[in-house]
Amino acid sequence: MNFFEDQNVEYKSLKHAIGPKSNITALAETCVCFANAQGGLIIVGIEDGLTAPDPFQKVAVEDLNTVIARLRSMTDGVGIAGQEILQHDNGGEYFHFRILPSTRAIATTISGKVLIRITDKCYPVGSEELTNLAAEKNAFQWELVVPFKVSLADVDQNEVRAFVTDIKDSPKVSDFLKQLDVEDLLKFYQMLSSEGYLTNLGLIWLGMPQQRARVSYPITLQYIVYNERDEKIRKRDWHFHNYNPKSLLLDIEKEAVELTYSTELPDGLFRKQVRNYPKEVIRELLINAIAHKRFTVSGDIFIEVYTDRLVITNPGGLPLGINKNNILHERHRRNPHFIQTLHDLSLMEGEGSGYDLVYEKLGRDAKPLPDIESSLNKMSVTVYSGVVDTEVLTILDYVDRHFNLTQREYITLGLIARERKVLPTLLSQKLQLAQEDRLRGWIGSLLEKGIIETRGVKKGTQYLLNPNLFSQAKLDIKPSLKTIAPHQLDMLIHEDLKYNGASKLSEIHSRLNEVQEEDIRRRLYALVKLEALSISGGKRNRAYALAKKN
Repeated sequence: MNFFEDQNVEYKSLKHAIGPKSNITALAETCVCFANAQGGLIIVGIEDGLTAPDPFQKVAVEDLNTVIARLRSMTDGVGIAGQEILQHDNGGEYFHFRILPSTRAIATTISGKVLIRITDKCYPVGSEELTNLAAEKNAFQWELVVPFKVSLADVDQNEVRAFVTDIKDSPKVSDFLKQLDVEDLLKFYQMLSSEGYLTNLGLIWLGMPQQRARVSYPITLQYIVYNERDEKIRKRDWHFHNYNPKSLLLDIEKEAVELTYSTELPDGLFRKQVRNYPKEVIRELLINAIAHKRFTVSGDIFIEVYTDRLVITNPGGLPLGINKNNILHERHRRNPHFIQTLHDLSLMEGEGSGYDLVYEKLGRDAKPLPDIESSLNKMSVTVYSGVVDTEVLTILDYVDRHFNLTQREYITLGLIARERKVLPTLLSQKLQLAQEDRLRGWIGSLLEKGIIETRGVKKGTQYLLNPNLFSQAKLDIKPSLKTIAPHQLDMLIHEDLKYNGASKLSEIHSRLNEVQEEDIRRRLYALVKLEALSISGGKRNRAYALAKKN
């Protein structure tokens, strides 16, 4: 048994369901969350953090029946099935029941609350999001629908053989699955219904072109290349019904040659080729556009290649609860069985959005993070081709050759290297962390290995690259005022005011424009406190000057 909560599993203490301290209202809300998503399993009788019930714990049949009856009376549009009392190896008892996804109605509590399950948490759905939820519910169930009675014998047998071979050759598939016969394997991947007819998912993988054309709205993938004046210079179309997902992806990667272009950058005595768009980023974004799209709405997928950027747009916005500010962490699969298949074929990450991989690869090449825009009807991702700073790329290359870092550490290092110096609040914001205390897990061993260092204390703490490491490595890195030490900045401010006289903060910053304004402000306050500077004027027109010597 999996003892970790996720999108489809929730653990509850027995006292939350039975007894004087029970909270059936909260349990009913959990049922609604699952019903409005993709269903799930609720396990009652195992405490958080434990892997087994109390060995003396017993569950009476009448108590289980009472819980299920009360949950049914406190919810609307929620299907509950498979309730069963189980005995653990230690002798303790617990029970579980399954929540079925509500395919047509929006599930609610009896008081009218609407909630949805995203990763391992429940989120309330506001009135303005109900339309989006209704659209999402159709998308959730699309894969499993049998649109018309097509049996396995009626589809392209070459596609069937190729799919089965790919699955059995995949290192990501268990030996148990590889031993299944063809029909059982296809049923496991939800391509074949229990009655022996192909689902929508089965048809897009195994069907003939004329069968795929009847599955959903006609979908075309348009690839458009623009010149420096934003004029179309090349266009290529792929019609979905002519390809299964794997062949579609491979053909796009073959034909979209503009996505393979590289830029030559100086690297000491040599030249370094850096791809405009990392191969892994292209693969992940293409797969995301195909795998996470809504097959229940009309609209084409667009891949637009400009001289400085790539824009991928697909119909249907981000899944409910996911936005551009949490996409790095939240995991919510619109087409979970489709995504599982792509993962098992080694075509995608399969963890969820795959944006952690996108952030890592862009960070390693010192490129800007992607711009993400989403609405109810469409989502677009923009990736830029240029390198932010060639010196940053040199630093990251050196680290990559000499240190073994985790994916999170590479993402964090890329952000710090691009900013040169960054406060924990800004770094947390860029990493989409709701709490700064979670930053420690992303900093990882960067401080311990001496790759970065801190400067300042408490709220004034800043992260920056460790200059000692790169001086020892004899990297030809130009000094930057962005990382200037406080005592050196004090001397710089002193010299500036010595020659320019009393000045406002904005005037000092205009002359020392490479230094962050907040750093200058902080040192001005400190120098005033030390009586090294004097101030004049009101708050808006405050000017700083060298203090007169007694």
